[in-house]
Amino acid sequence: MSYLTTSAPTFPENVPTHPLVTIDYLLIRSGDEYEIDILWNAVTQLGFWYLKNHGAEEEVDRMFAMGAETLDLPLSEKMKYEQGDDGFSFGYKARGTIATDKNGTKDNIEFLNIAQDDALSWPLATHRTYPAPVNVRMEGTIVPFVRKSMAVADTLLAVFERRLGLPEGEIRRLHSLEETCGSEARCVKTPPNQNSVGLGEHTDFGTLTILHNRLGGLQVLPPGSKTWQYVKPVPGNAICNIGDALAIFSGGILQSGIHRVMPPPGAQSQFERYSVAFFTRANDSVILRALGDKSVMIHNAVAEASAEHFDTGSRSVDWVARRIRKLRLRNRKGQETWFASLGTEHQGVERLPGAILASA
Repeated sequence: MSYLTTSAPTFPENVPTHPLVTIDYLLIRSGDEYEIDILWNAVTQLGFWYLKNHGAEEEVDRMFAMGAETLDLPLSEKMKYEQGDDGFSFGYKARGTIATDKNGTKDNIEFLNIAQDDALSWPLATHRTYPAPVNVRMEGTIVPFVRKSMAVADTLLAVFERRLGLPEGEIRRLHSLEETCGSEARCVKTPPNQNSVGLGEHTDFGTLTILHNRLGGLQVLPPGSKTWQYVKPVPGNAICNIGDALAIFSGGILQSGIHRVMPPPGAQSQFERYSVAFFTRANDSVILRALGDKSVMIHNAVAEASAEHFDTGSRSVDWVARRIRKLRLRNRKGQETWFASLGTEHQGVERLPGAILASA
């Protein structure tokens, strides 16, 4: 049963949730310092926040419809566009193909990733081809969604540059349109009536994530807590979060929050859960390192922390590919494979040497 065609129950009131601050994108874009202060507190603590007035509601609605149509195709058709096991992100990911924990428990979601580069170069393919519903809707649905998402991300990154004491454009130049990157739009489908983890605990691989949810399922693990809490979807609001790259660029000042995907709570669990997201990622050749040579604030933050966390020696493309490749169950050799998939989310756990480096 799909809530896209049937009215789903509201999020249950008796389920504990983690409160997120709500940021008004229009105020951020206008340079409102009070609103920027609230955003800064969010990104330096949990790393998650609601974003309202982002102006992409119509594009998001069309993406939900495109995602449902594409992910409802026969599995045999979708598998023609499967990502594979080499760390390639773009394309289709089938259910049960990646680990959700160190024991190798299978995931419970399927999704389709569409490269920003492919959307912007359409009808030419930069990275790969996609199923027919994607091609039909590329110009009218996907390209507008990608461009709106890019504009929102660019505005937020400009704010972070200023607050971090970086030269204007320093972070944004690492996301140039002159070079390929890992940025992508994603449509996710979780089957109904599930009781297992959809996607295991993780931090996001890239710079910034903008998520559009209509049913519950996203859970966060607040810093210092051992209790997972749902994030309640708010109609019209996106849920944004900081990813690994931005945490590293900032020397840990910006927080890449730990989260996971679970079945929707209460009566919502009876419905298929769809979500739409946009992941901003740095250009493929960018080395993930703290920008301490460009900012006194970042330099001081790195000096007070463990410098090895912020000098990965890894290119952006390799960081993403490693994390994907090590999660794929066909590549699994034991618990060490899962540990080698980690990003910035488990700085406190014992790793094998070099687990977060490009060579892992």
